[in-house]
Amino acid sequence: MSQKVRTRFAPSPTGYMHIGNLRTALYGYLYAKAQKGDFILRIEDTDRTRYVADAVDFINRTLEMAHIVPDEGPDIGGDCGPYVQSERMDIYKKYAEELVKTGHAYYCFCDPDEDHSAGEFGGYDRTCRDLDAAVIEQHLKNGDPYVIRQKMPLDGSTTFFDVLHGNITIPNSELEDQVLLKRDGMPTYNFANVIDDHLMGISHIMRGAEFITSTPKYILLYEAYGWEVPTFIHLAPVMGKNDDGSVSKLSKRHGATSFDDLVKLGYLPEAITNYVALLGWNPKTTNQEIFSMEELIAHFELDGLSKSPAVFDYDKLGWINGEYFKAMSDEEFAKRAHDFVENLPDYLEKNWQMVAALLKTRVQRFSDVKDEIDFLVEMPAFDADLYNNKRNKVNPEKAAELMPKLVELLEGVSEADWHNDSLYAKLEEYIAAQELKKGLVMWVLRIGVAGKSVTPGGATEILSVLGKENSLARLQKSLANLTA
Repeated sequence: MSQKVRTRFAPSPTGYMHIGNLRTALYGYLYAKAQKGDFILRIEDTDRTRYVADAVDFINRTLEMAHIVPDEGPDIGGDCGPYVQSERMDIYKKYAEELVKTGHAYYCFCDPDEDHSAGEFGGYDRTCRDLDAAVIEQHLKNGDPYVIRQKMPLDGSTTFFDVLHGNITIPNSELEDQVLLKRDGMPTYNFANVIDDHLMGISHIMRGAEFITSTPKYILLYEAYGWEVPTFIHLAPVMGKNDDGSVSKLSKRHGATSFDDLVKLGYLPEAITNYVALLGWNPKTTNQEIFSMEELIAHFELDGLSKSPAVFDYDKLGWINGEYFKAMSDEEFAKRAHDFVENLPDYLEKNWQMVAALLKTRVQRFSDVKDEIDFLVEMPAFDADLYNNKRNKVNPEKAAELMPKLVELLEGVSEADWHNDSLYAKLEEYIAAQELKKGLVMWVLRIGVAGKSVTPGGATEILSVLGKENSLARLQKSLANLTA
């Protein structure tokens, strides 16, 4: 019977969750669930110098928002706990000492302030690698501080298989005798994650391609213990577009790069997750691009992963987010969009459902809403050139001639009839009676009341939102500017 698939996400609590971290977590989760396996959350907090107090809570909240649900973890429990590395110190010490006993590691008593660098690839000069047993014993009796280092083979090479990159061979001469256990008893990342991955039964390890050159160190540890080596999948990096058209590793200079920053900009968590899934994975069984989490799980396979870097495209994310907006109910969109605006005038608060309905198919993120409705809050500066429109055969002079008649017509509309359907019907009746072009009348009205040429909604919808008093005041002001 084949081994049960168990994947893990093992972040360090050092700050916000970068898109690359989120993608690693997502792919691990999708593969585990697609294979009816388990997804484990483990917190790797042994680097206390970079520890951020609330980062673990932040990681949990982010995973929850992204609908990535661990089967085991610090707040969930499980058979392989503790799931926080700082709570597993005795485990690491035991396994490090075991390597010393089997000759795969050694005590190093060198003063860290002294220079012990050497070799073509730098690193430790192996001063303590072959100390006499009596010297080691005396150091230990004296209570001299030490680290435990891995004893790397001095010749030959180490080969491992990666799902995306095939067989990879690294000369052992490039591998320094890395520290496994530090002076304070804390394990290094390179040691602790091997111990934890084995003890937690991790079958598949997904991580960034930057770890490829370190993987032989892990392979040698697995072999030293006689443990089965898990399957490695080293994911290509996520890149960002530079101003000159080139690409480089995604960073803050490219824009928002964390899940939290993107949510604050008004992208839906489920849309972000959907887009991130497509950053380096192409489903083989469908051409669709909008996926629920259940659909992602159903289609996710490792052979859809790409070994080429993916480029983060904010336009594509915006399109996906817009598709999610379109699928929302008007009520839900209105409620969530309202959180991104403040201090709205009463007439917009009163008509917010209508405003939001006009915006739902026009914006790609909630933070765009404010700019889209600015003209409804405050009339833009007068620009006579906006009245020029060849298709509707209108210019400022024609607008100045028509505007008084439109104002007079609208003044006669009661407050009760001041809504889109009634206004549209009355204008259609007027246009037919005067034998005017509908485009001409509606253009003049829309520019006159909105002060801009591209708006969510047409003339009568804007009139309805603004209300009678505001609409007429704006039209009178536009007329005054046209005839000045």
